[in-house]
Amino acid sequence: MKLTYEGLRDVQAWEKAGVLLPPYDPRALSERTRQHPLWVHFGIGNIFRIFIGSIADRLVREGAMDRGVTCVETFDYDVVDKIYAPFDNLVMAVTLNGDGTREKRVLGVLGEAVKAQSSDPASWVRLKEIFTDPGLEMVSFTITEKGYALRNPDGAYFGYVQADLDNGPEKVTGAMGVVTAMLYARYKAGKHPLTLVSMDNVARNGEKLRASVLETARVWAEKGHVPAEFTDYVSDEKVVSFPWTMIDKITPRPSEDIAADLMHDGIENMQPVITSRHTYIAPFANAEGPQYLVVEDNFPNGRPPLERAGVYMADRETVNRSERMKVTACLNPIHTALGPYDVMLGHELFADGMSDPELSRLAHQVGYMEGLPVVQDPGILSPKAFIDEVINERFPNKYLGDTSQRICTDASMGMAFRFGETVKAYVAKDGTAAGLIGIPLAIAGWLRYTLALDDAGAPYTLAPDPLAPGIHESFAGIELGRPETFTDQLRPILSNVNIFGVDLYQAGIGEKIETIFREELAGPGAVRATLKKYLDAI
Repeated sequence: MKLTYEGLRDVQAWEKAGVLLPPYDPRALSERTRQHPLWVHFGIGNIFRIFIGSIADRLVREGAMDRGVTCVETFDYDVVDKIYAPFDNLVMAVTLNGDGTREKRVLGVLGEAVKAQSSDPASWVRLKEIFTDPGLEMVSFTITEKGYALRNPDGAYFGYVQADLDNGPEKVTGAMGVVTAMLYARYKAGKHPLTLVSMDNVARNGEKLRASVLETARVWAEKGHVPAEFTDYVSDEKVVSFPWTMIDKITPRPSEDIAADLMHDGIENMQPVITSRHTYIAPFANAEGPQYLVVEDNFPNGRPPLERAGVYMADRETVNRSERMKVTACLNPIHTALGPYDVMLGHELFADGMSDPELSRLAHQVGYMEGLPVVQDPGILSPKAFIDEVINERFPNKYLGDTSQRICTDASMGMAFRFGETVKAYVAKDGTAAGLIGIPLAIAGWLRYTLALDDAGAPYTLAPDPLAPGIHESFAGIELGRPETFTDQLRPILSNVNIFGVDLYQAGIGEKIETIFREELAGPGAVRATLKKYLDAI
């Protein structure tokens, strides 16, 4: 069996392999999508294909939408050449249930894949044709938080951003430059309305997308690349809107074991590939079953009936509360608290840590005891029900194969929101956060993790994180088994408002974190012993 239009014709073979096929004609759907695009998506990797793709697939299956999604890649063109084109843009979606069962479904709604490459005339012309279609309603994004950034930590523009700003809309390379260039093409074609929807796991994501687009447009206007009136067009949210969203679905990288199983079932060429830009992707995508998407309902050119596919449509405040519920209390803080300890205690898979007695108690302390009491109820989702599902069903799902090191990736980037907001809430409520136990344990554990030595003293490789190498270097004089080598190395870190959103000493927990960190340095076994000591005392 081949994952292509022609390969799907052998329906009985696919049914025998337990694969659900589209009840619609993917080839015809693709043609309609190309003729009159309705929905464009930037960032066409794993979470887009199995999550956003499944939403579109359900709408088409139920007759609520007659076109698919136009897929645009701004970063890794190999994805188009190696994963989309050879498989007619089809994707095998594999849902991994907690009881070990799997649901396999072919999604045929990814109607066209386009490289956002201004140096390729054919691709650039095609992208403009898509964006100037008056019927285009929405453009969604899963490009990660880095995709929206224009400046480095020093405040200067990244080199490629500066080049985009200098060269203007016909020679852009970055995602924000491409998006703004396409908006300019749409402006020139008739000032048609449009909605740009960030679906990245970023606080106030729509605000960040809008700010980057507006800054790009403003600088271009100042440099004479575009008329000043173009900035009025992109600034008017009654014409070009940037809704906020909350998104949630655990999507590990494609599993080699699943690839082997699919090929054993007779499906050809399912092996994952690593592209030249280090994207790990496969003809299939695997993820958990639960998924949540809350979207601010602000679409000046209309929209697909997303609510018919399980999307929560709401106002901005409800979206904001939903996102804060997830990121500051009910999911991300637990992930970030346990991931480093998992690695130090030898748990390769995150699910394994959930059955560890100390880590299970830490998860309950950070989520139920410290996060839940200060989170605002968004109304459309119950925080208690949400965290119950996270703790009891989602995180223990060992069939996801989600690794602890993946959870540690870019951990420093989330500290301010995942822990800092709760710390600030307790300071506002009680005048101090000194009563917290779980969050200080979590922060101390993350810092102890950056030593790159597990609880037995064996080395490991740190997950990618922009701050981890610098922190690791600042710990050069600290020795495991000699706590006296730890002096004041943490003070510049724990007092850094840019990292935690608050000075942790002023919040009343800086010294506590130092004490925990020192105790976790005592020698082999000290990490677990320290966790047990503090959790037993609660």
